[in-house]
Amino acid sequence: MTDTNRNILYFALIAVLIVGTGMVQGWNLALTLLNMGVISAILAIGVNLQWGFAGLFNIGVMGFVALGGLAAVLVSMPPTEGAWSAGGFRILAALILGAATLTAAVMAQRRMEKGRMRTLATLAILVVGFFVFRAAFDPGVEAVEAINPAGTGYLGGMSLPVLIAWPLGGVLAAGAAWVIGKTALGLRSDYLAIATLGIAEIIIAVLKNEDWLSRGVKNVSGIPRPVPYEIDLQQDPGFVERAAGLGVDPVLASTLYVKFAYLILFVIVLAIVLWLAQRALNSPWGRMMRAIRDNETAAEAMGKDVKGRHLQIFILGSAICGVAGAMMTTLDSQLTPTSYQPLRFTFLVWVMVIVGGSGNNFGAVLGGLLIWWLWVMVEPIGLGLMQLITAGMSDGSALKAHLIDSAAQMRLLTMGLILLLVLRFSPRGLIPEK
Repeated sequence: MTDTNRNILYFALIAVLIVGTGMVQGWNLALTLLNMGVISAILAIGVNLQWGFAGLFNIGVMGFVALGGLAAVLVSMPPTEGAWSAGGFRILAALILGAATLTAAVMAQRRMEKGRMRTLATLAILVVGFFVFRAAFDPGVEAVEAINPAGTGYLGGMSLPVLIAWPLGGVLAAGAAWVIGKTALGLRSDYLAIATLGIAEIIIAVLKNEDWLSRGVKNVSGIPRPVPYEIDLQQDPGFVERAAGLGVDPVLASTLYVKFAYLILFVIVLAIVLWLAQRALNSPWGRMMRAIRDNETAAEAMGKDVKGRHLQIFILGSAICGVAGAMMTTLDSQLTPTSYQPLRFTFLVWVMVIVGGSGNNFGAVLGGLLIWWLWVMVEPIGLGLMQLITAGMSDGSALKAHLIDSAAQMRLLTMGLILLLVLRFSPRGLIPEK
């Protein structure tokens, strides 16, 4: 079997899994799986750019995803009435003062000669700047968070269409990646992994604790949609008539319509990201990146700016993760900082890249679709399997209860087993890099 036919067979298998899910468990679940699978594929492409193209070990994926989700709030939510006049401008001024303090400290380090005076001057700038920042920042935060804390308690957004948040989420993640890359990309791969994980945790901690920005753990719900609401479709006589003509319940039809509309938008974004990634892979820039990945010393000896190129692709991959994060928050219609867990947004995405094929964009798409389907469906399948195995046992059996309770852990066992099997029999992934 040729490589092309085998790859077509893999994607046909994904189609069979989705269609089978729709026929057995309902098309509502099938479209939900497909939507999240497409977003996961976009995430996998972003990580594949960093690891597959350049060998950068970034395990801070969830931080960039969270920044994309924050962009959806800042863009689409309405501003909180009275928040800016109460303390918003004071918060903004404090943030500018904080940035000015850091800039002044960096300039002191660069322009003054090494010695005790430079150290003392830098410390004085940082200490004085910190107290000035807190003196301006804290009263503004208290004033904003005191405005209807049960319903708002934060600044709100700009009331713009939520689709604008998708590219803006990429810009926000790219800006954070630039800051991280300038400080961390000179580190060795293992230290880079630790640094990116730590910075991602800092980003999540900020989202959880700074209520004035995104309501913290109280969450932001009701984020506007780019597609119609189900209730509006159910109250549209024309839609109800068309659904009845097809023999479908209007409530189910409205849900399927909304999910399919999301799917169209997500597939368009995936197609654009995949096309751009393929163009980059097959360009001289892509060949240079792979040469740097394979032998940094040789590439640097040939005059290539290794650190600069690493920064470029780190920013690009993080921007794609930010776009995916904004899409995910839009699909959920809420920002929940506590949901950004390393297991879901780091480990799982890395499994997608490794299983699909590191360095191959189509492999990343395959891994995203396949692994997400397994992540969701293995638990109910495992529960059914355990119930079948224990069907002959008595109802009071401790072993039966233990086996059924263990079905919830089937997804972790399955992910580990799949990863081991792929690394043993196809170490370069299902669709390996050419």
